[in-house]
Amino acid sequence: MRKRIFGQVGKLKKDKIEEYKKLHAAVWPDVKQMIEECHLCNYSIFLQGEWVFAYFEYTGENYDEDMKRMEADPVTQQWWTHTHPCFETYAVDEKSEFYHDMQQIFYME
Repeated sequence: MRKRIFGQVGKLKKDKIEEYKKLHAAVWPDVKQMIEECHLCNYSIFLQGEWVFAYFEYTGENYDEDMKRMEADPVTQQWWTHTHPCFETYAVDEKSEFYHDMQQIFYME
């Protein structure tokens, strides 16, 4: 299976930018492990002002099932109680609460 590539964007609350940066300077090991077990790799998060851009590659066979597994993980759920309040909800699209999936228009390997 060819890897799938994702780009996402979200907007942080101005007063939560530093907190979000500190959280990601020390991501919990169990969160990292779950990300890997759900077949995400080359995961990067970038910050520009209030805007967060995330990039990751998916190498598994069933993205929807892997994302359900991640969402059900108690440690990941606890992690999100810290990260999600940092975001302006629905800042980009009313269908995506925190991060908004971007449309890929070019790829070169």
